[in-house]
Amino acid sequence: MDELRILYCDEALVAVDKPAGLLSVPGRGPDKADCAITRLQQRVADALVVHRLDMGTSGILVFGRGPAAQRALSRAFEQRLSDKRYEAWVAGLPEADAGEVALPLRADWPRRPRQMVDAQLGRPALTRWQVLARDAAGGRSRLALMPVTGRSHQLRVHLAAIGHPILGDELYAPPADHAAAPRLLLHACRLALPHPVSGATIVVESPAPF
Repeated sequence: MDELRILYCDEALVAVDKPAGLLSVPGRGPDKADCAITRLQQRVADALVVHRLDMGTSGILVFGRGPAAQRALSRAFEQRLSDKRYEAWVAGLPEADAGEVALPLRADWPRRPRQMVDAQLGRPALTRWQVLARDAAGGRSRLALMPVTGRSHQLRVHLAAIGHPILGDELYAPPADHAAAPRLLLHACRLALPHPVSGATIVVESPAPF
């Protein structure tokens, strides 16, 4: 597995490029102890978790340095002051060049960790998307994804719900689309958010590796 690469680091926050296949935080059991926060704390001892990426998703992950910075960064995410952009390869060729998906989501408890669309019990979730490229021969498209909310598995469920599952998605893509890629083709490529001390906008970027 690729190493955890530091993209930005100062006295208050650190941003890393998480490789696909690495947990953000420890899972249950000794076999799931290796994760982004554990690796990072070996180099930046005061790093604390602010948000997470799915294990299969690669890209930008931000940590606060110390409790005060962690709280400030967490508030920025909760208040939607962060601007997140992902890129993904999806199955199919969307007819429109851009659009949005507003489908409420909740946990699919019998099939955890899966999430599901539920108009009655789901929490509001909004994803904006834009086509970057269409591969007609391959029957796939490259999309920019801008989640307004941050629900668990939001991008994966929303894209599957509109008939364009992310390639390599073991939970939400049909078998052929799951098998079409060796990993989940979803990458957190840009994050802009207010600095927890200065308030100035910090922009971190990481080109998609696919």
